[in-house]
Amino acid sequence: MINYYALGSMKTAMTAIDAHLRTRLRVIIWKRWKVPKKRQWGLQKLGIGKDLARLTSYCGDRYQWVVTKTCVVRAISEEVLAKAGLISCLEYYNKRHALKLC
Repeated sequence: MINYYALGSMKTAMTAIDAHLRTRLRVIIWKRWKVPKKRQWGLQKLGIGKDLARLTSYCGDRYQWVVTKTCVVRAISEEVLAKAGLISCLEYYNKRHALKLC
């Protein structure tokens, strides 16, 4: 789909889509860690301190708020998602857009 729009100027749209996609993936990961103990374990595994991980893991089920306003953004960063295999829409668009302009 991105290849179809590579000729046009969609950098702003791709930035928004990319940010939304990363947020939704963080929500999915947060929901996968169903109980607070597992959430604390996951955050600690990703490098967050024990006290902050405990505080964040017991925030309740306000998924969108938790993954955007707490340490989850730092724990499940763009680099962590890329390491897991996520291809950034914006980076892919920039590559395709540069090729189409040449």
